[in-house]
Amino acid sequence: MEYFNIRGGDVMEGEFTPSGNKNEALPVLAASLLCNGKVVVKNVPDIKDVRIMLEIMSSLGAVVSKKSPNELEIDSSNIKTVPLDKELCGKIRTSILFAGPLVARLGSVVLPLPGGDVIGRRRLDTHFFGFEQLGASYSHVSDGYKIVASGKLKGRDIFLDEASVTATENIVMAAVLAEGTSVIKNAASEPHVQGLCRFLNSMGAKISGVGTNVISVEGVDSLIGTEHTIGPDYIEAGSFISLCAMTGGELTVKNTDPGLSLIHI
Repeated sequence: MEYFNIRGGDVMEGEFTPSGNKNEALPVLAASLLCNGKVVVKNVPDIKDVRIMLEIMSSLGAVVSKKSPNELEIDSSNIKTVPLDKELCGKIRTSILFAGPLVARLGSVVLPLPGGDVIGRRRLDTHFFGFEQLGASYSHVSDGYKIVASGKLKGRDIFLDEASVTATENIVMAAVLAEGTSVIKNAASEPHVQGLCRFLNSMGAKISGVGTNVISVEGVDSLIGTEHTIGPDYIEAGSFISLCAMTGGELTVKNTDPGLSLIHI
């Protein structure tokens, strides 16, 4: 049986730099497939989920170059329409995030069932509802789903029945290349959703309402290459701040953005 052996009495002090927020990094990597060119993403955490996302992207034809342990260059100029790798998608929940970019750019995607931790009910129907509102259809195929756009996606007013983070991210990524304007209501507004939107805007997307529960996306014809730095993991930073407070120490937390959750663009 695994267990933690905790010895108390020490004071938390010194300096600490939080890792890049994995919940921002994963959708940003997926969104890089929307760009017909190169993007550079910095402060990417070197974790298993990231490595699997990059494997899936490589299988689609993206060229991934590691510039440093936490900096990646991604060239998605020559991605192709092929079914996503079943084994790889079965290892992570966030493989679902490839649906929006691939439907928007290539017109269709065959998506195996996503894997990941089972931490309660984690339904996908909000994702499919959003895609349908934009003009795509979906059907069940062997061990997964097929999502197909009938022509170019069309902007719509969409009210989500749950403020799902990944559904919000997926629908925003699909909407950036749609014709017209999409207004997503009851959208998630977490810092990692904001980070994704800032990344998309830096590629030429036109997203407003970032940080609120109503996100407006004016579709554009294409996106251009950019550089983006993943924001700090605020949960990791908060955990160390709590430890410092509990032990009566003094801690400097570097490279943070205290106002991130209050940003409105």
